[in-house]
Amino acid sequence: MSRIGRLPIAIPNGVTFAVTPDNVVTVKGPKGELVKAMNTAINIAVEDNSVVVTRDNDQKQNRALHGLTRALINNMIIGVTEGYKKTLELVGVGYRAQVQGNKLVMSLGFSHPVEIEPVEGVQFQVEGNNKVVVSGIDKQKVGNVAADIRSWRKPEPYKGKGIKYDNEVIRRKEGKTGKK
Repeated sequence: MSRIGRLPIAIPNGVTFAVTPDNVVTVKGPKGELVKAMNTAINIAVEDNSVVVTRDNDQKQNRALHGLTRALINNMIIGVTEGYKKTLELVGVGYRAQVQGNKLVMSLGFSHPVEIEPVEGVQFQVEGNNKVVVSGIDKQKVGNVAADIRSWRKPEPYKGKGIKYDNEVIRRKEGKTGKK
């Protein structure tokens, strides 16, 4: 039995959870609503104000989907109650960001500013000139948008310049040594 999959998920106050017979899960909370279709080989039931995820048999695919389904439902519940956010830091001379309307505009050393449109359900905030906070209720969208922003200038190992996550540690390399 999956160690993660067999854990029940508590439904907090103010959150409504619904599942259709064809395993379409709908979670509504104070921050918004998320809908996701799950695999029909997994059984999802609500018992005593908690969600229980089970599987019919021990086929390899069903064992893999068991923990995944439980984790996705848990992420949906956390998203509509607390939300998710990722913080990115711009490190480098002249690297800065600002929000214009709902767009994120960054100066990253190119000849042009980099403009990023937000995906539906994702918001940008800028703290200071060099910290960008990507927030939203869908964990996957927040992570994808943050990774897309980071891909414009990945951190390099010599000076550490680039866009990095706030908790990311850049392994530094020693540069060239002079001729002796």
